[in-house]
Formats: sequence, C-alpha cells, structure tokens
Amino acid sequence: MPASVNSFQIVLDGRKAAPEELNPLVFAGFAHFMQVRDGKVRGMDLHLARLRAASVDFFGAALPDESLRSFMRIAIEDGSCEQSLTVTIFSRSGEFTSAGIGSEPAALVRTGPPSKGPIGPLRLAVVNFERPLPTVKHVGEAAKTYYLHQAVRQGFDDAAFVDRRGRLSEATIWNLVYWDGEAVVWPEAAVLAGVTMGVVSRQLKRLGIPQRREEITLENLKHLQGAAVMNSWTPGVPVTTIGQVVLPEAKPFIELLHKAYIAEPALSI
Repeated sequence: MPASVNSFQIVLDGRKAAPEELNPLVFAGFAHFMQVRDGKVRGMDLHLARLRAASVDFFGAALPDESLRSFMRIAIEDGSCEQSLTVTIFSRSGEFTSAGIGSEPAALVRTGPPSKGPIGPLRLAVVNFERPLPTVKHVGEAAKTYYLHQAVRQGFDDAAFVDRRGRLSEATIWNLVYWDGEAVVWPEAAVLAGVTMGVVSRQLKRLGIPQRREEITLENLKHLQGAAVMNSWTPGVPVTTIGQVVLPEAKPFIELLHKAYIAEPALSI
C-alpha cells in the first residue's frame, strides 16, 4: 500500500519535531535580510531590485515588487517598532530539480529581534576563499560559518576572504570598505553588492565624498588609513587587523559611513 503523506516524519534529537522547532532550520541560510524601524526601511528600492534580480537568475521569474512589499507588511504589522525581517525566495517545486524553471517563485517572510551588530573594532583572519555565485545572495554558504569558527579559534573575531588573484573581496557576512585618508575605497573583486553598501555609496556621492574602486591586496592594504565592515546590521564597524596587517581605527571614517547611512531616508514598506 502506498505511503500516505502523514506517514513521513521529521525527527529532531530522536523525537518527532514540533513545528516551532523547525522554524530556525527553515531560515538557517536566509536569502535576504533587512532591519525595520517603525515600519520603515532604508534602501527599499535596492532591496527589491536585488530580490528581483536574484529571483530571475535562479528561477527565471520574479514576484512583483508590490506583492513582496505586501508580504513584508503583513509580517511586521503585529510586531514591535524595531524588528529584523528575513525574506526567503524559493521554488515550490523544491531544490535539485528543473521543474520550477520559469514559474513564479514563492516568498517566505520571518520577523525577529532587531540587530545592530558588534561595536568593534574587529580583527579579521585571512582565508583564501571565493564564495560560489558571489554576486548573488543565496543560502548555499556553509563555508562562511566554518571560516568564522576557524577565525575565532585562532584568536580573531571573524574572517576576510582573499580570491585567487590575491584580492581582498569581502568578509563572511560583511562587505569590506577602506579609507585612504581622503576617499572611500571599495574593493575591486567579485562580491555581493550589499544594500547597505549601495545606500552608503549613493549618499557619499550626494555628500561630495570621493569614492573609488581598487584592487586591495594584503600588500597595498598597508598603505591605507582605515578599514570597516558593513551589512544590514550596521553601516560601519571598524576593523583594525586583517591577517598580519594592523590598521588605525579611523574613527572619523566610521563616523562618515554612519553619517552617509543616516542621510538615506527611511521609507515605509
């Protein structure tokens, strides 16, 4: 007799798992992350553009922006004024199959406690690693946790990645950014274009702050005047060590990154 749907089980630590216990596993590798304050988000246009582009890359189709925004509004409407919001885009046909190509994907949204990230300064170990599909936000990134743990075991706070050409690209869950004393320097390498990175960059331009892209190696890193990491948690945490290279904390640089971020209007979802 064929097995019914109810005959399949999910067992956690040797017992049937309760639905609430599975929630963290569903989002163990989230696809998109943002911070919500008073129902508002900075860089919403960038969030939607990245979700749209990644959906087309993965599935050949994307949900309408207004549909995504309505799902997000439903998720946050009964929550506190400060929340984290996670959006996972997936195919209803499942993974490891071509069945869902060209079909409109589904969206799973979760809210959680707000996060502001570490204060720093941080010390980053250096790892020779290139993320798969680095320009797309996706869930197949167990190496990031692995290298974070390895870095902490070595006495560092986190890890930065160096690609096959010797260029510093990004950190585990962070974009890297540098300061030469006059201009903000973004690394020239294959990286995920973070939304906070996009917000800061366009506001720095509006403020008249010079910016440029440059290949950053451990050798020319020594000539820079500061470094930071940023993600949806924060526009800038100072980094004072990358591998064996020690950098100044560059507090005016960190203040500039935060000033640029705050200059971006927060808009309702």
